[in-house]
Amino acid sequence: MESQNHCCPVHFVFLILMSIAAFVPVSAEGTKTVEFNVKPGGVVHTFTEGIREYECSFTYASQGGTNEQWLMSVGLSEDDRLFSCSVWRPQGKSYLFFTQFKAELKGTKIEYANAYSQTAAAGQSDVPLKPEEFTVGDSTVTHNDGKFSAQLSKLTAIGRTRHDEL
Repeated sequence: MESQNHCCPVHFVFLILMSIAAFVPVSAEGTKTVEFNVKPGGVVHTFTEGIREYECSFTYASQGGTNEQWLMSVGLSEDDRLFSCSVWRPQGKSYLFFTQFKAELKGTKIEYANAYSQTAAAGQSDVPLKPEEFTVGDSTVTHNDGKFSAQLSKLTAIGRTRHDEL
């Protein structure tokens, strides 16, 4: 599937989804934020969190520095139609060099995703990765070998669930 991360229609879809999400109540049970360590050393690690049958998995390998505290937030709209996942370093910029990353949303089809080399913190703005650095598929967001600059501080994905009304 062609990358969906940088074309104007996708940004429009994202704005619509976010507008819908703003009017669709999310209960306390529908959101979860957890802290986890991103570990350097070049070994592949996976961190997974979910709500009901929907899951977000963040798989990565990184080098340099020491462990960093990151957060993962998952959310499910009250009508079960949208599942979101954000993974980020709250301090803004990661000092680790990522050799790879992949986020996978289980039970959804990704409608919007983006990845950032720096997150909004301490007066700084989000800095998105270049479109050629990563690819958005039906259920995954992955780095592009040879094009990814090894800088990652945030990844966000919103998926439409396969929930059907009876």
